[in-house]
Amino acid sequence: MKTGLQQSTSLRQELKINPRLYQAMDLLYMPLLDLQQHLKQELLTNPFLELVEPDDEEAESESENDDVTEPENLVEADATAEPEPEKSGDDDIDWEGVLLDGFETGGMREESEQREYFEPVTVAVSDLADHLSEQIALLDLTPRQALLAEEFIGNIDETGHLAATLDQIRDGVNEVLLRAAEELDMPPADAFTDEEVVSMLRIVQELDPPGVGARDLRECLLLQLRALGAEGTLAWRLVDEAFDELIAHRWSEVSKKFGINAQEVQTAADEVARLDPKPGLRYSAGSDDYIIPDLVIDKIDGQYHVFLNDGNLPRLTLSRSYQELARDRKRFDTESKDFIAAKLNSANWMIQAIEQRRQTMLKVMNFIVDRQRDFFERGIQYLRPLTLREVADAVGMHESTVSRVTNEKFVQTPRGVLPLKFFFSSGLSTSDGDDVSARGIRDQIEKLVSGEDVLNPLTDQAIVEILLRTGVQIARRTVAKYRDQLGILPARMRKRV
Repeated sequence: MKTGLQQSTSLRQELKINPRLYQAMDLLYMPLLDLQQHLKQELLTNPFLELVEPDDEEAESESENDDVTEPENLVEADATAEPEPEKSGDDDIDWEGVLLDGFETGGMREESEQREYFEPVTVAVSDLADHLSEQIALLDLTPRQALLAEEFIGNIDETGHLAATLDQIRDGVNEVLLRAAEELDMPPADAFTDEEVVSMLRIVQELDPPGVGARDLRECLLLQLRALGAEGTLAWRLVDEAFDELIAHRWSEVSKKFGINAQEVQTAADEVARLDPKPGLRYSAGSDDYIIPDLVIDKIDGQYHVFLNDGNLPRLTLSRSYQELARDRKRFDTESKDFIAAKLNSANWMIQAIEQRRQTMLKVMNFIVDRQRDFFERGIQYLRPLTLREVADAVGMHESTVSRVTNEKFVQTPRGVLPLKFFFSSGLSTSDGDDVSARGIRDQIEKLVSGEDVLNPLTDQAIVEILLRTGVQIARRTVAKYRDQLGILPARMRKRV
């Protein structure tokens, strides 16, 4: 076998994606708020892009020419419009120096930076641990007890339940004592005993909200009943002595066990059902996320129209001052020319990419509105099944493009603010050959259960037969799956006595 270096030629095809194509796909994926931040970042790095605030543009348009109205297509108008008059003071700026310094001086941005949007600072809110610590501070506790109470609070999860065993809490706080003694080079304090831990558990479980510090659901409910002064009542006995039967809704077994009728058991169970199984959640920190719809659907003269909600989106335009400077290429060396060409091409591409994003979103949303018109007119039961592939084939795009357009986007409709993914769901066949959305079927099941006879609730098979009479062909296991998704109990557990 002969070894050595050899050369050979071959032909092959490779698919290489332009980096700008990646950026264009990212623009499609971005929600409105993310896109705003991205465009502002582009303004800082590309000297050929300028920001025109909507208010400034309207004022200029009114003062310059009352007969000229603002173009409907903002981005295209920016790319093709005649240069705007320079603002006062621009003649004093060394444009060549600014450009060759890599746009670091920011001279032409001074006025824009004064109008820059500042991200609001998130204000700290009180959570469950803070709420409990404030109550502990009001109690007459020794430093030793306060340390143990702090260990308890640190092991209470957001639902209000104790997330550690008493042994783990004891060992944890004793370890704190040992570390403190080592750091201070002092003899360790006496270790916490089981009696101290149990005594502190009782103190913590008396704090607000009732049920906090419980080790399981049963103890949580008992603590709330105790706070209501319901110790010894039938509701208390249900939780204390027949908790498994209560969870399983076995009223007949409980009635025999307590020697009472099933109606009394059901009434007591209703009292227990009104308790909060996760009392700590009422103090959990709420989400600071705000939904700003990317699109708006309005019904005008009987027709649904789609609009982009991008009025606050930074409007990009090519910098006239830099364009004029770039035309005199003789003043720059080769490296500067390459920089100018790259930044100018990038600015033009960014403006075109934003317009392409707008047109793509409008095209996809208009198709969805046409397909789901019955939903807008008549409600969720008339939502038609729809897949990404159907939209992609209809608008002449790739399925992944449609997925990016609809991901994390919201639309304001006459029926509320909805995610674009809401309009996509699988379908079921009907007897007349049409399809119905799975989301619509779930809504029908929910309405059937809400209007059922509580003494004789609908079984899954009964729901199948009712839907079949309306033309919907569905299997019993599918009904059970949709019922579980809606959080609806089986008929046996919904039955009243």
